[in-house]
Amino acid sequence: MSQEIRDLEPKALWNNFANLNAVPRPSKKEEHVVAFIKDFGKNLGLAVFEDEVHNIIIRKPATAGMENRKPIVLQGHLDMVHQKNAETIFDFDTQGIEMYVDGDWVRAKGTTLGADNGLGVAAIMAVLESKTLAHPAIEALFTVDEETGMTGAMNLNGGLLQGQILLNLDTEEDDEIDIGCAGGIDVTAEAEFDEEETPDYSVGYTITVRGLKGGHSGIDIHKGLGNANKIMNRLLYDGFDNFGLQISEIQGGSLRNAIPRESVAKVIIASVYDEAFVFDMQQIVAEIKNELKTTEPDLEIVFEKLKQTPATVMPSIAQYYFVRAMATAANGVHRMSADFDNLVETSNNIAKVILGKGKLSVQCLTRSSVESAKFDLANELRSAFELMGCEVEISGSYPGWTPNPESEILEVLVPIYEKLNGEKPKVVACHAGLECGILGANYPDIDMISFGPTIQGAHSPDERASIASSQKFWKFLVEILANIPVK
Repeated sequence: MSQEIRDLEPKALWNNFANLNAVPRPSKKEEHVVAFIKDFGKNLGLAVFEDEVHNIIIRKPATAGMENRKPIVLQGHLDMVHQKNAETIFDFDTQGIEMYVDGDWVRAKGTTLGADNGLGVAAIMAVLESKTLAHPAIEALFTVDEETGMTGAMNLNGGLLQGQILLNLDTEEDDEIDIGCAGGIDVTAEAEFDEEETPDYSVGYTITVRGLKGGHSGIDIHKGLGNANKIMNRLLYDGFDNFGLQISEIQGGSLRNAIPRESVAKVIIASVYDEAFVFDMQQIVAEIKNELKTTEPDLEIVFEKLKQTPATVMPSIAQYYFVRAMATAANGVHRMSADFDNLVETSNNIAKVILGKGKLSVQCLTRSSVESAKFDLANELRSAFELMGCEVEISGSYPGWTPNPESEILEVLVPIYEKLNGEKPKVVACHAGLECGILGANYPDIDMISFGPTIQGAHSPDERASIASSQKFWKFLVEILANIPVK
């Protein structure tokens, strides 16, 4: 690990982040990082508890003079989103993240950085090992599998936590204090079809959509970023209607909570249409690039003729309904909140499309801060894909976090932030999924708040964490700990 990361201030934060990032921690494969955190707590001589789903709780007593303050929970999630550039050779299951400093930013070499939520976890570790910080009794709650289902939070039993205030360290704008978030639900459409042999006198092409920014499907959904699966479908739709294009394979996107950056399709057309097809596609490519020139300046759409034409393709009638279902399916912002300025209420991310060998899978993540609207949009997506003959599963629902403007801890944080920074913070709700809403179901009496350092490009290889903001975040956390209300 680069020494330049360890030399950053505050050293307690960045050294723990460096140690954490040396440990592989994919969602649903957290055994290495769970063992790492357990050993960390035990080596400090603190009480360590692991529950049935491998959430970790580490308890640290109050410092002298703080015993009469309300006990608190410091909470973050151990897993990270795994995304890499196509040309990057990296094994997330075995390798630690390779980091470097770029001006005010810490970045990773061709992969996600893991600052979401690694910096929050590292801050909690720094508090646990500190011998000088003033703080009340602390429970450090490290949850698992936040990024692909909120499994840790969903399965945390009531009665384990003793804290009265929960500080979630998983937001990504350092001038915001979050008091609410969206809930989410997975929509998965699947179908099988009988492939047919590629007609004679056909030519094959690989179509590649790449160079998109990607990003967090909650926090970044309002930015007008390109979705590789929707862009690909525009090309397939036009090619099918005008030239009888048939699909052999599609591989688009990867994770539900990441806006898809790349999609690759193998297709065939009748050789008689070859020249006209290429000309027409270039016109559509120019139109798409012009539409996205501001938000996606690096977008590339490449057509490469295959040396060997695919042997089988999707039947025309199945493809007719598929490209129309994809065109119909909602993607991006569906509705803005009527209650909070500039807040997305409901959205969908068409995250992953896999087609080939007679099977189709389309995976979406639908979010909303209004529970009924979340299910309504999920049913809208269900309808679009059921009409083409798919079996649609709606699963993994988790609730949003209802804002509490009267929160006692909010009244503590706002003046502290203003004193430290000379301006008021933004008190907001966010469109990302935070674990607070889920945890609140089993711990309804805990007063919850969320804040964190500035992180940009989360869930993409462009993820970066601000060094100056990490210093601001650390000072804020330290001051909060020293000013927790009395019991």
